[in-house]
Amino acid sequence: MNYISTRDARLTNESVSAACAIKRGLAINGGLYMPRRIPQLEEGELASFLPLSYEALAAKVIAKYLTDFTEEELLSYAGLAYSPDRFPEGAIALSPEIGGQFFIELWHGPTCAFKDMALQLMPRLLAASLKKTAEHRTAVILVATSGDTGKAALEGFSGVDGVKIQVFYPKGGVSRVQELQMVTQEGGNVKVSAVEGNFDTAQTELKRIFIDKEFAKTVRESEAILTSANSINFGRLVPQVVYYVYSYLELVRCGRVSLGSPVDVCVPTGNFGNILAAYMAKRMGVPFRRFICASNQNNVLTDFIRTGHYTKKRDFHLTISPSMDILVSSNLERLLYLIAGDEKVRLWMRALRETGEYTVDPETLAALQSEFSGYFCGETETKETIRRTFDSFGYLIDTHTAVAANCAEQYRRETGGDLPILTASTASPFKFAAAVYEALTGEHTDDALKALDLLAARAGRPIPAPLAACTKKPVRFTETVTTDGMRPSIAEFIR
Repeated sequence: MNYISTRDARLTNESVSAACAIKRGLAINGGLYMPRRIPQLEEGELASFLPLSYEALAAKVIAKYLTDFTEEELLSYAGLAYSPDRFPEGAIALSPEIGGQFFIELWHGPTCAFKDMALQLMPRLLAASLKKTAEHRTAVILVATSGDTGKAALEGFSGVDGVKIQVFYPKGGVSRVQELQMVTQEGGNVKVSAVEGNFDTAQTELKRIFIDKEFAKTVRESEAILTSANSINFGRLVPQVVYYVYSYLELVRCGRVSLGSPVDVCVPTGNFGNILAAYMAKRMGVPFRRFICASNQNNVLTDFIRTGHYTKKRDFHLTISPSMDILVSSNLERLLYLIAGDEKVRLWMRALRETGEYTVDPETLAALQSEFSGYFCGETETKETIRRTFDSFGYLIDTHTAVAANCAEQYRRETGGDLPILTASTASPFKFAAAVYEALTGEHTDDALKALDLLAARAGRPIPAPLAACTKKPVRFTETVTTDGMRPSIAEFIR
């Protein structure tokens, strides 16, 4: 199966293999790669997946998309990515039912965030893609992060032969624990830089760098190529489809639903990749009914789903759920491509670039609203949801998961919906210990490291080992750049 751009491939006549799409990351016309079609599950195939391990399921699902990889290759990569030393508690845990919701815990990997589910596998996919495309230059991975992707990518690519990785994070826009995880990263092929501004400014500048013909000369002279580990890279996105298939099967295995019965899905959403993966699972044949797109105070997606008008010309808020502090959701482009096609997407993305906003046509809005609902949750409600969930059920959630839980509750109240809801739990509560502790106790602390101990004592559970370890490592990276300084920083790194 070949891959094409979301922005009218007919203008460039670009059609590439899966390995080439993963190697490049971004299409040459600035669009995002998508398969020519979403592969379908055959009749009875979902039932045949029930006895499979997570690794075996990953190989079978991903093989449907990455057709120039064998299932045996993918099984080998998955076995390494999801091994017990990286996921000692298993890849995914499913919570008991809490108010009609089942939380799928996606944060039991080495960086305590859901990004591990993709970024432990993606380095192996990229390394294999370089070989399959006979690429001998150094692959330089550039990542803009709102908090969790950066550390997960650094952890996944550290020490990988033939690869360098540089991560940019918004200065002051991530939690202290997230920052420490990144700036203490070990490895000779990694670099971390803070950027003045927010995630959107860093992500937008990286997209410009990828298609900058003058900078491309600098890259070629260094015998390197640029690629991405953000979810704009399809190799980052496709492993996420797996855990939604697996989570539905878990509900069946646990007797919560019968095979074929529909469920709803709620995802805390920033860059839209996570919820898009769930939608792609539905397009394959998993019986998800409706998708609840949960936003924090930066509720650009809520407004878009309700009105069809997208605008980034709005106030930007720094919140206690910083991984969702995003105004330009890149993977929304892929959803619009699936709904409306590449010609419309090209026009909308050009309008977004030139004017900062666009409005979809009534047919596209109707199609969007037939499957998606948008809700948002403010800071006070986020804290209250954390406290209430712990006090009532003894279940501890982080700030992002709390946004999703609250939005799922809003959806059930508004619609009277009675289907089970799979709610994505995207990070360990300890990654945002100060905010979670304050939500539980009303007590504020500016000492993020002390907050880890305070939360552990209050919740009666240990600090996850990966987070405890990062507080004891020396800081290696202290660089802060402007967006104009990103190119020189990258050039210095790849020399």
